[in-house]
Amino acid sequence: MNRSNLMEKIFQLSANHTNARTEFTAGLTIFMTMLYVLIVVPGMLEGAGIPKGPVTVAVILMTGLVTIIMGVYSNRPFALAPGLGSVAFLSVTLVVAEGIPWQVGMGMVFISGVLFVLFTILGLRQLIVRLIPPAIKLSIGAGVGLFIALIGFRNAGLVTASESANSLQLGDIGSPNAILALIGFFIMSVLLARNVRGHLLIGIIAVTLIGIPMGVTQLPSSIFSLPESVAPVLFQLDVMEALDVSYFPFLLAFFVPDFFSSLGTMLGVAGKGNMLDKNGNLPQIDKPFSVDAGGTVLGSLFSVPVMTTYVESATGVEAGGRTGLTAVSTGILFLLTLFVTPLIMIIPTEATAPALILVGLTMLSSVRNINFQDVTESLPAFMTIVITIFTFNFGNGIASGIIIYVLVKSLSGRYKEVHPGLYILLIPLIIYFITLAE
Repeated sequence: MNRSNLMEKIFQLSANHTNARTEFTAGLTIFMTMLYVLIVVPGMLEGAGIPKGPVTVAVILMTGLVTIIMGVYSNRPFALAPGLGSVAFLSVTLVVAEGIPWQVGMGMVFISGVLFVLFTILGLRQLIVRLIPPAIKLSIGAGVGLFIALIGFRNAGLVTASESANSLQLGDIGSPNAILALIGFFIMSVLLARNVRGHLLIGIIAVTLIGIPMGVTQLPSSIFSLPESVAPVLFQLDVMEALDVSYFPFLLAFFVPDFFSSLGTMLGVAGKGNMLDKNGNLPQIDKPFSVDAGGTVLGSLFSVPVMTTYVESATGVEAGGRTGLTAVSTGILFLLTLFVTPLIMIIPTEATAPALILVGLTMLSSVRNINFQDVTESLPAFMTIVITIFTFNFGNGIASGIIIYVLVKSLSGRYKEVHPGLYILLIPLIIYFITLAE
């Protein structure tokens, strides 16, 4: 069996109306938009006292391996990496604010991953997906779109956080960084308008090159590098200490948002690629659920926080990726960075930011199917979107949408439209928000 037949058998390219070239291009696009993970995550974990060199290698290994497994096992174009929310929660909240050793935090990540695995095996995660009302499922795609667009605006320096006004404000649009991002935005927009295949990838490469004379793209002093040993971060988790009952609120804060963040990203990205069924569900969602659950358990052994599906996967879908070959391509490229990190890291965030903004635009169309004439449908959908953006967290958005849906339907006398299972789900969600308030 030749290589092309093997790929066809594993990834069913023809059935998904794609080909190997398109899938490779999509994988490269995701890889380029996710490169910032290799800078941001190790930097944040270093603030928690975790050795930066070894944990950088661990992050690369986990991102590459788990993404490849996702592609082969689920045949979906989903790329995974440590969730920034979980990384920030461990580094800032647990270690810095609460003084909890990072080893105990990794123990909580392990427990959270085991719970993910159990929920998946027992079918509870799939059940919750079916319980979520269609209006909220439709709003998830738009929430993901605005979320990813906000990341793009922030990375481009077009918007910044204002401490005095406690809100977002216009950034320094006259800076070389912002100008370069705007150049990239217009290049990609024109290519998109002209239906040029690979418009995001072409734009990223063009902006990287334009950034050299502008002083934004920094050329490396070397091309190759050897990875450090992961021994200092391997098997450092403290599971027994993490089982202390006093840590339960922190464990809940790990579990709930990551549970819904993974769900939201999968449904949002899949919706972008027309992979959802008529009820807004992703067929065989148990497979990607199993991978992200197992990836979280495996990652905790390497001192890497919760592995989750990244919204940047949508850039690959926008580039035409429809199968797991996209994810496998992304994973392989991440593993290769172990040896060519200096060369790969020259791509500035200003080159990938416009791609995220444009992908955000293309993901807003799902809201047109929401019944805005019925406030019991439109209000939960609206709150799912705005809470996601205002709190910068998918989990908060979906959880609040479900709570509002149940309450509005019930208090308006339409409780029969609410699945009984949602009343049960309401309890841990309310407890979660009470924990956040404390």
